Amino acid sequence: MLIRYIGSRKSWILLFVGLLGLTDLLILIEQGISVKFTSILYLNALYLILFVAFFLWRYRRETKYVATLLNLQKEMDSDWVESLPEPDNELDRITNDVLRKAAYQFKRKLAQLKEDQLIENDFTASWIHEVKTPLTAMKLILDARKSDPDLRRMELEWLRIHLLIDRQLYMSRLPALESDYMLERVSIQRLVAEEIRELAPWCMEKNLAVSIEGEDALVVTDRKWCRFIIRQLLTNAIKYSPDDKAITFMTMVTEKQNVILDLIDEGPGIQSHDLPRIFDKGFTGVNGRIHNAATGLGLYLAQTVAEKIGVALYVLPGQTQGTTMRITFSDPNAFETIRRGQENNIPL
Repeated sequence: MLIRYIGSRKSWILLFVGLLGLTDLLILIEQGISVKFTSILYLNALYLILFVAFFLWRYRRETKYVATLLNLQKEMDSDWVESLPEPDNELDRITNDVLRKAAYQFKRKLAQLKEDQLIENDFTASWIHEVKTPLTAMKLILDARKSDPDLRRMELEWLRIHLLIDRQLYMSRLPALESDYMLERVSIQRLVAEEIRELAPWCMEKNLAVSIEGEDALVVTDRKWCRFIIRQLLTNAIKYSPDDKAITFMTMVTEKQNVILDLIDEGPGIQSHDLPRIFDKGFTGVNGRIHNAATGLGLYLAQTVAEKIGVALYVLPGQTQGTTMRITFSDPNAFETIRRGQENNIPL
């Protein structure tokens, strides 16, 4: 702070040095003034002491407000405006007024953006619910004529539309996930089986064998949002797996009672240089560019939901062929605090 202040007051320092030098020069060249050299040194030392004292006084007075602002910046919260210090000079008052007006304008624009976003989310959710009605009617028609091969192919396209619309609905609900979060004790293999049945037509179209292996286990999680994560991973595995391959779900329980769910496919795998970015929003990677069907949202949404509901989602590195996505659920005892805070008890 002191170095910056000295830099901003270079004109003061130059003025003082110039005036002091001019005074010394006049004393030396003026024939009518007889002053000893030691007196000139004393005069210069006195002026220098007075200037340093004045400089330090002004430094403390003029930087008091700025120093408080810098400390406020390190611990800034949503109510930082209320923590602004009281200015003690006109320049600080101007700065204070500008900061308060800028904060007011920012809050007003932020409130407007939030209102617009809520309206857009409500509109999206309403549109999705309206679209689901004809989709449900189409599904009933398709189920009634399963023997027709043309309608079976149409069922696959129906499934893709259904998945896209369903994902959009989850995206609109994602900002309010905390208010739509309900813990319960569920079978992890049962959740997987439900998603496999949901995507069965797509698996059959590619002749993919999907199996569940390992020991079943109970996990404490939100059923709906956990199924959403599994669906995004399974959708990716189906999309990038060649025909006539296998997809395997493997469940296991660690010594620390953490439940692990692995999704193993026999696809092309993920390039090593793509691994650090696969959960970034909009990132499609090499495989996504080859297939030209990736949106870069599936894994991003899965990771976002995983972080919100307290599970770990990552890809196992070092694989030359295929991909293994791993979901790790915490020890059920870690959710006791949350469980006690809910209105309803977890069904056992």
